[in-house]
Amino acid sequence: MSLPFRPGKYGSLLIRVTGYLGSSPAVLSRPGLQKFPTRAFATANDKYANVAEVNQNHGTSIPPVSPSRAGDKANHTTHTSQSLAREFKKVSGKGLTETYTAYGATEELYKTCGAQADYSIPQASDPDAEMPKTEDGEDLGVGKGWWHDQLALKPTFSTWSQVTMLHLYLLSVRLRCLPGTESQPWQQHLLDHFFYDAENKMIINHNMHARGTRNKYLKDMFVQWRGLLAAYDEGLAKGDAVLAAAVWRNVFKANEDIDIKGLAMIVSYMRGTLQKLEKLTDDDIMSGRLTFGDPAEEASLVGIKSKMMDLPFEKALGKDL
Repeated sequence: MSLPFRPGKYGSLLIRVTGYLGSSPAVLSRPGLQKFPTRAFATANDKYANVAEVNQNHGTSIPPVSPSRAGDKANHTTHTSQSLAREFKKVSGKGLTETYTAYGATEELYKTCGAQADYSIPQASDPDAEMPKTEDGEDLGVGKGWWHDQLALKPTFSTWSQVTMLHLYLLSVRLRCLPGTESQPWQQHLLDHFFYDAENKMIINHNMHARGTRNKYLKDMFVQWRGLLAAYDEGLAKGDAVLAAAVWRNVFKANEDIDIKGLAMIVSYMRGTLQKLEKLTDDDIMSGRLTFGDPAEEASLVGIKSKMMDLPFEKALGKDL
């Protein structure tokens, strides 16, 4: 089976993961507990279920109780249920509401990130068709947009995942600024949507139906994500040259034959996007309605000659050129 993408050559972090949802090996290894596969949902089709009609008596061999006793019991049950509902709302109502809000809003935010370098493989739906490959053996698809057309990145799973993670990083930086404990669940939901979609693409675009194989690649992607966070954070703190090197290693796979102007446009695009996100209010972010700009608009800014280029190098130590 061919790989849908190549693991990164430069691992920024070496960490042990048990799954991107953070399963605890200590808990799952206890006697009597069974480790269930993640995201395994089972639903019942209602056409195979016998649903009783309204006011229909259910078949039973137990004689009915007297009306008075049934009424008293029904009233008691109603009062008990209402009391439990009120207490449950007091304890966890706000937290549950915020969780559902975060899940829905981050789903919309993720869709914007995942659409930046999206791709498809028409041959994947035909079992008899031969899957096109890149020189490195990756499944090659079709895609449109600045990242594919102007930047000449091939429409592959690797390109899509790296460009998507770049935009997820930009959003994560802004989500870190949310007040109190709201930041962590928002970042987690955003990342969960990415891995759900990544696994879905493995099945649809690459016919990878073995769950064990998919989980292996998902864990590798999680390690890449952790390394990407550290690399881009370092770039933001130390300057554009360091940030450009991080983008070059991740998005361009450390390929020496690249368009250096395109790399500079990505760095400028990241800086500009972070400035725009900083100006948005928390309510704007939490609404889920967000659009990214066009990286092609950075061409005019990148084309301007930097004043630092005219200074001697010894006078410009530690500064971006």
